[in-house]
Amino acid sequence: MKVESSFCVCVPARNEERRLPVLLAALAAQDLPGRISVALCINNSTDGSLHQAQAAADRWKDRLDIVVDLQTFPEHRAHAGAARRAAMSVGLERLADQPNGVLISTDADTRPPPNWLSANLAAIADGADLVGGRLVLDKAEAISANVAALRRMWDAYWREVRAIEDEIDPSPHDPAPRHGDHTGASLAITAAAYLSAGGVPEQPTGEDRALVIAAQAQGARLVHPLAVWTRVSARTTGRAAGGMAEDMSRLFDQARSGGPIMAPDFSHWRQRARWRRGQRHDAASARRLSALETQLPPMPLDMDLRGWADGVERDAA
Repeated sequence: MKVESSFCVCVPARNEERRLPVLLAALAAQDLPGRISVALCINNSTDGSLHQAQAAADRWKDRLDIVVDLQTFPEHRAHAGAARRAAMSVGLERLADQPNGVLISTDADTRPPPNWLSANLAAIADGADLVGGRLVLDKAEAISANVAALRRMWDAYWREVRAIEDEIDPSPHDPAPRHGDHTGASLAITAAAYLSAGGVPEQPTGEDRALVIAAQAQGARLVHPLAVWTRVSARTTGRAAGGMAEDMSRLFDQARSGGPIMAPDFSHWRQRARWRRGQRHDAASARRLSALETQLPPMPLDMDLRGWADGVERDAA
């Protein structure tokens, strides 16, 4: 039996006056009925982000129920971890009387499709505690053909990695076909799992991945359904160190250089999948897997991604 859940969309925003209206318009266009609860943590901003949030709250007052937490963090806390934790805390307060509440994290520069919320909630209703959303570049923003081709190359690489994992160490609750993204740009988590994990850790980078690992250690079930995805900005200058903007900057640099792009050979992913399968002694050991994996040495970058992609194209021809 599926259970309907109350939810709150939680968004950290810093100097996002241009992009915040795009996100809020996309939330207003969701295919769910009724008002949509939104918790914004506008932090350390020097632009018109607050004005844009207030204008959106007025424009869509019958559709969006927006609460703004205005923060000025000291320098040592002015980072993504503190901002996302603050936004999620406001979301928790709004779900205080809802035993089946769901927190849905995103970023101020995303543009989710109309079924984003309903797809997340459907996955939770099917038994997930955590739902990762696939990230796709927003076609509304111009990018070069070389960058687009390189992004497709990386997407193909990660599909092959997922196929290896699904063959050697499949997850009973996260079956194929699936993607592999679970970042703060699209991450749904039950309020119960969030509290059990201790919330978003206040660290400058990687706070979203750390939350996922902590939740899994408490038994949370993570899924990656293809139906859950969102558009992300292709910008190369972002607000958070180690975020999507830095990934895009590397992608643009790789496209410009035209040189080799190195990635771990698939043999390392097969070895890693066998290691993960061997660690699943019982339910307790399975919960610790993600945390244990972070302690392993990094894989060597010993495969030329361009060369691999060229070989795939030749074989397909």
